[in-house]
Amino acid sequence: MSDEFDEFDVIVIGAGPAGENVADRAVRGGLSAAVVEERLAGGECSYWACIPSKALLRPVELAAEVARVPGLEAGPIDTRAVLARRDEAVSGYDDAGQVRWVEGVPAAFVRGRGRLDGPRRVVVDTPDGGERVLTARHAVVLATGSVASVPPVPGLREAEPWTSHEVTAVKSVPGRLAVIGGGVVGCEMAQAMHGLGARQTTLLVRGGGLLERMEPFAGELLADSFAAAGIDVRLRTGAERVERPEPGGKVTVHLSQGPPVEADEVLVAAGRKPATKGLGLETVGLPEDRPVEVDDSLRATGVTGGWLYAVGDVNGRNLLTHMGKYQGRACGDVIAARAAGRPDDLPGMRAGADGSGPPQVVFTDPQICSVGRTEAAAREAGFRVRTVEYDLANVSGAYLLGDGYRGRAKAVVDEDRKVLLGVTFAGPGTAELLHSATVAVIGEVPLERLWHAVPSFPTVSEVWLRLLEAYGL
Repeated sequence: MSDEFDEFDVIVIGAGPAGENVADRAVRGGLSAAVVEERLAGGECSYWACIPSKALLRPVELAAEVARVPGLEAGPIDTRAVLARRDEAVSGYDDAGQVRWVEGVPAAFVRGRGRLDGPRRVVVDTPDGGERVLTARHAVVLATGSVASVPPVPGLREAEPWTSHEVTAVKSVPGRLAVIGGGVVGCEMAQAMHGLGARQTTLLVRGGGLLERMEPFAGELLADSFAAAGIDVRLRTGAERVERPEPGGKVTVHLSQGPPVEADEVLVAAGRKPATKGLGLETVGLPEDRPVEVDDSLRATGVTGGWLYAVGDVNGRNLLTHMGKYQGRACGDVIAARAAGRPDDLPGMRAGADGSGPPQVVFTDPQICSVGRTEAAAREAGFRVRTVEYDLANVSGAYLLGDGYRGRAKAVVDEDRKVLLGVTFAGPGTAELLHSATVAVIGEVPLERLWHAVPSFPTVSEVWLRLLEAYGL
């Protein structure tokens, strides 16, 4: 028996960045919207991922930058002050400001766990134990994000490991930390915790390198940086068994090779999976154990009537906040257009950038950033490829950033069209180079035109000139 009944043009389940953008664009298009959120408005990124992790990483990065410049001396990091600033960055885990933003769109904010209950019908389990039934005139949008994957290692779940939630919300830094996984979360949080006081940090990587989805040199440079900082990176080493006899006590991680690792906490950074469990997908004929497949308008495929959409991590396309927001904008616009009978195929109404390799930054020291395809991915896709690389330390702007600067840039060129398929930068301060690369890759700017985009001197962006010279222009 339902306590309440409401009808809206659009219902969005999930108030993270992707869902917020859907609601905003749908309302701009003349529709009414409701946004349902079980936890905190603002979502994973605002409280347990992008924002807090970068608040923790920035002091560590800055201390490394200062240490590279003669005449400056980096003092010890005040961990308590860093954690206090992290708390400020996440608004003390209070979402009142985000709720006000949603309501100011204006959209209705509904607190509770939303789930599908048939076509255009959403049941919300409210915090007071009741139910609220919402129905949509035009569309329901799933924007529930993703959850951390915990591999089936014996004893691991029983050891109550940290995931990104716990490590970014840490109240005190453990003296010894074991990290399972060598991807983005594992690398960023290993460096953050080590820089903030974890005297013994061990990174356990089943594969043969760090950040294996990126160009190999990026992971190699980062591994060198970790070694110099005292972070123990163990490649081709998997966790076979975990023991924690006392809750909150010492953790022992038994390995596929070598002696076990003892730690005060163990962080699992073994990837993420779409948050589809309990979402009611079975009531509309979709499996709950897979991402929600969508077309480029973000409409779910295989659902009669075309009323269901999915944006962000839940559709499995790109598990990145900025790509979820991008999808959300396209989705909100296309729903509004379809509801009004307007053209729904304008360029901004398709998530065409999803398949070409999204821009991504790993905020470690050195920073690792890339856009488009790696060389391996480009060759696998059948392109006729040529690559050029350049040592960033040879750029005057990089030298001026500090002694001992190490970095590298790589461009992947489509030889038939003479455009860039992908670019990767690895080095301190390279994140701000990425958007120029994104414009060049997504815009398919001919190399001959890029030659006339003259970089300022002396900046690190002069690497663009050096790459083009290495190519032969």
